[in-house]
Amino acid sequence: MAKEQRLTKLFKGFFHSEKAGGFILVFCTVFSLILANSSLGVDYLKLWSFQLANQPMTHWINDGLMAIFFLLIGLELEREVYKGELSSLKSALLPVSGALGGMLIPAAIFMIFNFGTSTQSGIGIPMATDIAFAVGILSLLGNKVPISLKIFLTALAVIDDLGAIIVIAIFYTGTLAWINLLIALSIFAVLIVMNRLKIKNLIPYLLGGIVMWYFMLHSGVHATITGVLVAFAIPFGKGDERSGSYLLQNFLHKPVAFFILPLFALANTAITIGSGWKSQLSEPYALGIILGLLIGKPVGITLFAYLSVKLKISTLPADLKWKEVIGAGLLGGIGFTMSIFITLLAFNDPTIINSAKLMIILGSLAAGIIGFVWLKIVLTDNSVVEEE
Repeated sequence: MAKEQRLTKLFKGFFHSEKAGGFILVFCTVFSLILANSSLGVDYLKLWSFQLANQPMTHWINDGLMAIFFLLIGLELEREVYKGELSSLKSALLPVSGALGGMLIPAAIFMIFNFGTSTQSGIGIPMATDIAFAVGILSLLGNKVPISLKIFLTALAVIDDLGAIIVIAIFYTGTLAWINLLIALSIFAVLIVMNRLKIKNLIPYLLGGIVMWYFMLHSGVHATITGVLVAFAIPFGKGDERSGSYLLQNFLHKPVAFFILPLFALANTAITIGSGWKSQLSEPYALGIILGLLIGKPVGITLFAYLSVKLKISTLPADLKWKEVIGAGLLGGIGFTMSIFITLLAFNDPTIINSAKLMIILGSLAAGIIGFVWLKIVLTDNSVVEEE
């Protein structure tokens, strides 16, 4: 019972919304791929290039709505730091170590195939984990999943998202428009001062965030970073149900899981698959993406987590076994949302972008299936041992 109490109400809500969101993402991806390759494909593709205020629909989704997704990620990070798995240094270091390995090893594998080529800018693609898909697959295993495994995978994916955000901010920033950037950062500074003055009303923070997003959009730094910065400016307080951070995070779960991410999936998986797609599997960027997700992720996560425990940097929870950590590492290979997002920033050639998206889908699908089968076997074995 004590273990169950470790799962806060907000964590349960988060886990279940991500679970349902993961299933919807699968449906949207399959639906979009089928439609893009049907007789309606041309019209379907035109839909996403429809101009709104001189920008295609995909621009407003990827640069606008996804800022709200990043706002939710920032709020989740804030919760983890103050009250969750990352609030205790000893507890935090296990998923932090795993996430670090899960970023470095896939990046290294990608660079082995792409160093010195025109596609080496895609190094960040296999570094990301899609939390909605990963948690969705884990939920299929039902009550057999130890609470520590749920918490480890969730914390791992959230830290992974932070790593992806840092990679985007540092490596995928274009030519800087310094005046716009300084205005955006000045607005952020004002929001921080409001936080310190204990202004709890969310409206000034959200309005300030919208203005900040506009100037960040025209600064050269990707506008979605605004979401994370605004999240950390919003007062966390005691983190209870009356805090602004809690209320906003709770409110955003469903719109993000059931509207924003499905819309992102529909818009960005509208890929026409040509007859020669199999030949693309041997391209350096394709090998880097698929092997980075399928091998780099589980190896990096498991190895770095194991080393952190052996070096006494962190501790392994009593109800979490290493074979389950391997399973979490395999599910970590589901890149999807963040991987596709980074693809859009890394490449300019539409052909390479579409091909890279297809590789992400194939790699993530394989990682999900292998991770599910592995954990199904492992958790069944655990149940048999406990019964004996």
